[in-house]
Amino acid sequence: MFFLIKYFINAVFEIGLFINALLYIPQIITLWQKKHADDVSLITFAGFNIINLFAILHGFVVNDKWLVIGLSFSVVTNTTVTFLIIWYRYINTKNTRVIKFKKY
Repeated sequence: MFFLIKYFINAVFEIGLFINALLYIPQIITLWQKKHADDVSLITFAGFNIINLFAILHGFVVNDKWLVIGLSFSVVTNTTVTFLIIWYRYINTKNTRVIKFKKY
């Protein structure tokens, strides 16, 4: 019985690692479509990157290949979000959002 519980928990954890990477995709799409990063926190996503990189190093230390592989996908998607925030906020300033006011 304990083996089945352990197997189930490990399977859900491994699947969760890949789902974690997929959770960044809506933010990537939103940034890409809106062409601005006014309402997105660079500190938050940069922090996620740092934490994920250390978790990958931990996966190497404990020899957990699924942790390394799953979080590597998260680093790719999270780095994409971080890059887009930097791109739209600091590099590509010509596409800044213009606020339009209604005429009454």
